Amino acid sequence: MRIKDKYISPFTDFGFKKLFGTEPNKDILMDFLNELLKKETGKIVDLTYLSPEQLGRSIDTRKAVFDIYCENKKGEKFIVELQKAKKNYFKDRSVYYSTFPIQQQAKQGKWDFRLNAVYTVGILDFVFAEDKNDEAVFHHEVKLIDRNTQKVFYDKLTYIYLEMPKFRKTEEELKTHFDNWLYVLRNLEDLTKRPAKLQEKIFAKLFEQAEIANYSAKEYQEYEQSLKEYRDLSNVIETAFDEGKAEGKAEGLAKGLAEGKAEGEKRKALETAYKMREKGFSAEEICELTGLRLDDMQE
Repeated sequence: MRIKDKYISPFTDFGFKKLFGTEPNKDILMDFLNELLKKETGKIVDLTYLSPEQLGRSIDTRKAVFDIYCENKKGEKFIVELQKAKKNYFKDRSVYYSTFPIQQQAKQGKWDFRLNAVYTVGILDFVFAEDKNDEAVFHHEVKLIDRNTQKVFYDKLTYIYLEMPKFRKTEEELKTHFDNWLYVLRNLEDLTKRPAKLQEKIFAKLFEQAEIANYSAKEYQEYEQSLKEYRDLSNVIETAFDEGKAEGKAEGLAKGLAEGKAEGEKRKALETAYKMREKGFSAEEICELTGLRLDDMQE
């Protein structure tokens, strides 16, 4: 870690779950969701954490593992995900994950198919390729829309994505509680003290929970490992992208593989996969990040 580090990075697995995924810090998550979804849900006054590992309806169905999965007193479900790097078919994956809390609401016997709302929140440490030239829009709220009327057709399924690299407001430019939240997520790791504009009680608690000096030796070790994994992942992805550009792959290595391009690209992806395996990434993570299949790595 850098010598100046005072606060954890919320973009690490440890940091994200420490701040948002633990029972003692549930009020931090509720404040964030209330600010993000207040026009939709009304005020969330309590949340119950649910198991992040979701199994399919049969043994052959692929499972899903959420970062944070919870519900409010009305039975509305919330999936909150931190996405550290671009993945092939990310939007497909996001929609697939949302089907688990939908199917879980099915009841045996007579049932009228009434569903509670499902919200998927993605905090992204990358920018959607199709939106990279649109710097003004970083907060996406997606619903089922009737294209003819431009009205919401179904309001119980919502996807919210925050492209964090596009949020560049300085402390002086912060005007709303939502601005404050995005500023904290974007800059926490680089701060040396709590900014003057972030004096709300909830941020006092967040900064206290984020201060590395307050951690036990075990927590510090877990965070350090999580930070290493995050930085290793960033370096692997950046290296693969740079190598792809050097070989004239304008869309990058991962996209080229996803579209089934030349065998040379597959070879480069395999080289990247071997490096990731040496650094301890799981086979599933390697497949998602490179576009390879499990069979490819066994060749």
